[in-house]
Amino acid sequence: MQRPIAVLDSGVGGLTVVKELLKQLPQEMIVYYGDTARAPYGPRPTEEVVSFTEEIVNKLLRYDPKLIIIACNTATAAALDKLKRSLNVPIIGVIEPGAKAALQATQTGYIGVIGTEGTIKSKAYDQALLAYTKDIQIVTQACPAFVPLVEKREYHSTKAYHVVYEAIGHMRSYPIDCLILGCTHYPFLADTIAEVMGENVRLIHSAEETARQAQKLVAENEAEDQAKAIIHGSTKIIHHFLCSGNVDSFQAIVEEWLAAELGARKRTYSRVDHSA
Repeated sequence: MQRPIAVLDSGVGGLTVVKELLKQLPQEMIVYYGDTARAPYGPRPTEEVVSFTEEIVNKLLRYDPKLIIIACNTATAAALDKLKRSLNVPIIGVIEPGAKAALQATQTGYIGVIGTEGTIKSKAYDQALLAYTKDIQIVTQACPAFVPLVEKREYHSTKAYHVVYEAIGHMRSYPIDCLILGCTHYPFLADTIAEVMGENVRLIHSAEETARQAQKLVAENEAEDQAKAIIHGSTKIIHHFLCSGNVDSFQAIVEEWLAAELGARKRTYSRVDHSA
């Protein structure tokens, strides 16, 4: 049986990473866990986020994954380093890939970062960016209202524009030329964020870069398994989407966001209790 790539998030935001994985690694099986019943993670204490993340990782280990991706910036900031020390399975987050992409994109040296309260408070992006160069200016803003918009499927609504403008409209007064979407939920709001920020600001989200990192790790560690998957064909793959909350609303977002990438591929949807 093919070993999957496991992806976890506080809710549906990590589907932005899955979207890129399906594009770049179409031969790989995905097991996704969205903790929709306890989203958002941003306002929660760090210790609680660590506990939730460890709990979900333990559930995903039952699938014998070849790689685990923490597709949640808040959870990456809180728990990635600890999990790296305790797991034998390769595990990556989304903060470092996003920081690298922003540094490659900026021309002015002014980089904006928006994220959950937990991510911004952790200064994880500041540290990741400054680890590569000190010759930048970083402007950050917590946007706690964004995740609920996405989880409630209101990302295309008129309300979304007003919420986004109120949160980040003031950032246009800075000479930033790229804005890191420091939460994997935020690409659902990308069109609205771009409208508010203007055409001279490039939006950076870590999904594409994270998928590239995953591709490299899979190629290095599982070359033989990957080759077999290509021979057998992606039609044999069954992707599994798990959540802790309402399955119907979760499935609706998955089907909407990943329609093109999933196509006719087989997938299952199920609810997993926290205690399971």
